[in-house]
Amino acid sequence: MRTRPQLRGSLAERQTVTDFRLRPWWRLWLAAGIAAAVAYALLPYGWLSVAVSTTVSAGSCALMVAGVRAYRPASRNLWYVFAAGIALWVLGDLIYAWQLLVLRDLPYPSWADACYLGAYPLLTLALFRLTRQGSVRSGSLIDSAIIAVAVGIAYWTFLIEPVVTDTTTPPLVRTAAAANLIVGVLLCAVITPILLRRGSRTPSLWLLTAGSAITLACNIGYALLPAALSYTGQLVFAGYLTAYAFWAAAALHPSMSRPAIGTGETLGRSRLIVLTASMLMVPAILLVQGERAGGELSWAVIGVGSMALFVLVATRMSGYIARVDTQARQLRELAMRDDLTGLPNRRDLERRAAEAVADGNCQLVMIDLAGFKHVNDRLGRAVGDQALIAVAGLLHECVREGDVVARMGADEFAVLVRDTLPGDGDTVSTRLMEMLRRPVQAGEHELLLNARLGVAEATGDINAIELIRRADTARYAAKATGGQLVAYGCELDERAEAAERLGADLRHSLDDGDFRVFYQPIVELRGGRIAAVEALVRWDHPVRGPVSPAAFIPVAEDNGLIVELGEWVMRTACRQFATWCHELGDRAPEYVSVNVSARQLNEPGFPDVVIGILAETGVAPNALLVEVTETALFAGQTAIEAVETLHRSGIGIALDDFGTGHSSLGLLRTVPVDVLKVDKSFVDEITTAGRRAVIVDALIHVSNGLGLRAVAEGVETAEQAAYLRDLGYPYAQGYHFGRPVPEPSFEPYVEPAVRL
Repeated sequence: MRTRPQLRGSLAERQTVTDFRLRPWWRLWLAAGIAAAVAYALLPYGWLSVAVSTTVSAGSCALMVAGVRAYRPASRNLWYVFAAGIALWVLGDLIYAWQLLVLRDLPYPSWADACYLGAYPLLTLALFRLTRQGSVRSGSLIDSAIIAVAVGIAYWTFLIEPVVTDTTTPPLVRTAAAANLIVGVLLCAVITPILLRRGSRTPSLWLLTAGSAITLACNIGYALLPAALSYTGQLVFAGYLTAYAFWAAAALHPSMSRPAIGTGETLGRSRLIVLTASMLMVPAILLVQGERAGGELSWAVIGVGSMALFVLVATRMSGYIARVDTQARQLRELAMRDDLTGLPNRRDLERRAAEAVADGNCQLVMIDLAGFKHVNDRLGRAVGDQALIAVAGLLHECVREGDVVARMGADEFAVLVRDTLPGDGDTVSTRLMEMLRRPVQAGEHELLLNARLGVAEATGDINAIELIRRADTARYAAKATGGQLVAYGCELDERAEAAERLGADLRHSLDDGDFRVFYQPIVELRGGRIAAVEALVRWDHPVRGPVSPAAFIPVAEDNGLIVELGEWVMRTACRQFATWCHELGDRAPEYVSVNVSARQLNEPGFPDVVIGILAETGVAPNALLVEVTETALFAGQTAIEAVETLHRSGIGIALDDFGTGHSSLGLLRTVPVDVLKVDKSFVDEITTAGRRAVIVDALIHVSNGLGLRAVAEGVETAEQAAYLRDLGYPYAQGYHFGRPVPEPSFEPYVEPAVRL
């Protein structure tokens, strides 16, 4: 391996590290180490086998240090401790070989045994910490202690006690033998939880686990089958060499720099089996020793050990139960909290509302941020989240101690006003209205959100669910009427039920064909020629009779039927226009104008639907004018993209009811528009004394300056028509020129002379 330059952070150093990582050192070393271990097992013990074993063990130490220096893990000190433990084993092997092959004398215990014993604490400490994430948790320590006590009882009963009580053996020999067995118990206690570890493992951790498993197997074989070592010892020592190779490969793998992440505190099935087996170790030893020893039992060790096991298991279970209780409490809190704002959520509000209704009077205010969707669409969800957090802070400023502010989801909030005295609820509602009229700061943006409030009071014997429903009904009413605050009343339920029935009738009438399309002429003011027609839907219900569009269009918008109804109107109008072109020739109108709702514009694939209708009916794109309102364009970015797609396809775009929405001039700069339709409310003003066409006069200049066609809507008198013509308006529509009819006449309109 190349030597790393001393200049830390230099390009050369980074290149060296990169080259080191890219090369499959760990695979090469693992393969070479296993091959060398197999060769060692086949060779007779001598200097050649010692050279092979020393190459593997010392090479493992060196490569482990090299891996630490290359990847610089946070746990590098533990890897150095690990390498030091292996180095002591290597030194012990060399001393053993010198004594046996050179001195021809193999004393016991010797300095080789001291090296072996000294390596165990280093290896167990390093393995214990390297295979666990961060700080050591109590569960891991207790599990290791349970395994150590259980295995220790078995070792003491069958292995250690016979050695310790053998008075024919020198004390130093007995001490060394017992120490070897005891450190074997410690190694078993550390490695067994590694094998039972739950969760994902990095490749480095897998290699560590494999090496540890091999070491454990060799150690058990060394301890339990001493008589067999005379003919299997070479295989056991080859196993140790294989473990060295795996451990060094773990240090060479790039994943060694990542911390071990797992669920060490979790009592998985395998871990429970091992802990249960550890508990059963005591009665099993009693049975075995009772049968073998004729009733002579190690009562002191077994008794103390069983008590220790009982205490450890009880401690482990109490810790696990405490952790489960803590997690359950945290889950309950999470289930009752809104992640973004930290406010109580709908579930928690329902619980608190139930308590408040049971305790006495209370009021509930439901809040809807009508303009919030525009914030998400135009500025992004990050700004939207900041706005919601800011609104949550504003609401907290308005309420009293004991009141509850909750987030119901999306852009909806609720305020529960508890222990309401006469007038208290109204006071809080008023404060909420005033506070929500203020702009909120969301990062670098100052936003004005249009809030709608619905208020319901807990009266009589209603429950919390009914209180929330009433407040929601009032909120929907505020949203529908455009008001800021609506208090619940029984008439709201009647109105909502009527809207539901009307929605059901809409569905039936769509299926039964009760709708018709009427057409209102758009007249050229100079000359009277009918330049175009606007398609308007009419509903003649078989039981209700004629239903006003003002009544059913909002309902269709709310329940989504406007999408199907609007598509039917457009297809019908385009078919009729194609028929006129075929039958009337030059007398046919230039285009047909069709209104499109905000719901349609936000429908996925809406431009494709329109283009498909044109292809189906044979109508040219420039013969269709799509009318959209300013409010529809503010429904979101999807609506604007739909308008842009339609315009690129050659379809005309009209801005309907111009001047009655918001940011009109800004829209004219950002949205492709061909026709400007001036709202009837401005046309009405031209005959009002003292307000002579101030706005309509300004709008014709705006229209001409931007190269748009202006159409004045709602013209009802000859005086209005003449005034608009004198102002320079090219087109107009209204009852003065003709009402909407199923089959309009395309004869030119003759305007009577009018003098202002």
